Amino acid sequence: MKMKTGKEILSSVLKTTQMGQVGIRSVLDASVRPGLRAALEDQLKEYDSIETEAHTIAGQRGWELRELEPAARFLADRWSRMKLNRGDCDSRIADMMIQGNTKGMVKGLRNLHQYPNGDDRIATISQKLIDCETANIRQMRQFL
Repeated sequence: MKMKTGKEILSSVLKTTQMGQVGIRSVLDASVRPGLRAALEDQLKEYDSIETEAHTIAGQRGWELRELEPAARFLADRWSRMKLNRGDCDSRIADMMIQGNTKGMVKGLRNLHQYPNGDDRIATISQKLIDCETANIRQMRQFL
């Protein structure tokens, strides 16, 4: 198994938070129940907070992080909007959010396994994102 550098882990955290934000923003225009809208807006704030923290850590180390590519942002947005055309909107959004959070959680866990004895701040922010993704999954289950 290839070990990852702190910069690679931090870039992954950044991209995952950005993908989460793109996914949420792409569905917020849909007509959803107030409870789901509030949950999504809270999740958006959490992703933004983690993204800001990742940039702060990188800045303190003089690192330039790889961000989510514009093409990936565009495709994720279009894919999410297309999927909303089928079935119950709230349930569909919850399903998409659970799938996205699950992918992010798995990616984060793999990263941590490839970063043994790494920098505590980077390991902590990576774990914070995993915890966020796990909480998001629990929160979305009620809207299925």
